[in-house]
Amino acid sequence: MARIFSGIQPSGELHIGNYLGAVKNWVQLQATHPGAIYCVVDYHAITGSYDPAVLRARRWGMAKSLLAAGIDPAKAVLFMQSDVPEHTELSWIFTTITPLGDLERQTQFKDKSAKVESIPAGLLMYPVLQSADILLYRADSVPVGEDQIQHLELARDTSRKFNLKFGVEYFPEPKPLLTPTRRIMGLDGNAKMSKSLGNTIGLLETDDEIWQKLRPAMTDPQRVRKSDPGRPEVCNIFQLHKAFNDETTVTNVAAQCRTAGWGCMDCKKVLLEGMVQELTPIRRRSEDLDAEPQQVLDALADGGRTARGIAQQTISEVREIMGLGAMTAAALG
Repeated sequence: MARIFSGIQPSGELHIGNYLGAVKNWVQLQATHPGAIYCVVDYHAITGSYDPAVLRARRWGMAKSLLAAGIDPAKAVLFMQSDVPEHTELSWIFTTITPLGDLERQTQFKDKSAKVESIPAGLLMYPVLQSADILLYRADSVPVGEDQIQHLELARDTSRKFNLKFGVEYFPEPKPLLTPTRRIMGLDGNAKMSKSLGNTIGLLETDDEIWQKLRPAMTDPQRVRKSDPGRPEVCNIFQLHKAFNDETTVTNVAAQCRTAGWGCMDCKKVLLEGMVQELTPIRRRSEDLDAEPQQVLDALADGGRTARGIAQQTISEVREIMGLGAMTAAALG
């Protein structure tokens, strides 16, 4: 069975953007791919300036939220990237076979480097570490959103370069498992959901807090009056209906929108019901984990041990392939 790996940055508690874009899919995949490996990639969170206390809180918040959202330590491996130092060792190895031009062409590097005066080297090397994250576990498949495909291509290229350079078929070329949910735009309808932009909804927010954010959320910009027929295919709220409601409800929402049977506020109230139904159990599990934090610590410790066992074997074999294995009389003979 294919081995799955995916990682998520520690941004604190999950919001519906990263829940729908990644984590909900992870929960489903752990049932069909036992032993799926999921990582909180905290090394990736230190490429820019940050407050250590905030990072510590965000690491905890993300781990807790992943468990609350349904990641099951009995089915999947969940761990902190920094608990497995082999990630950085393999990353350094990959820097020796990665052309500088390939990194400078990465869309994310060009976008982020244009916004800072002094570009940290970590921003350039970020995709190399990302390749190491995946290939350290010799993952065959990686659940990703459309915006991460370029980085996965670099991992595939790194696999080919390593295998060709050393004459082996060691690393697989990981294939993308595209997340079923299309890219979710923020509630403002202008950009991808992001906590920093304040255009999303946290998984653990109360029903009232969710409604206060849904009420002003952008819908079809051409629908000015309730009597105007709407276009669900261009309405961001309709995309959320498809994520949180069943097919029958979604079909009805589309019909009511096109015929102006409902106003946008009616549509949002139905969405609220669907969101509350799905998110309330997650919120309750999070409260349980707050009351018993040792469950989170135990899950991360167990996951870290499992992940490091796999990682150590990979690094041992990579060193041997590269001529960096243990020096013995037999090897020198």
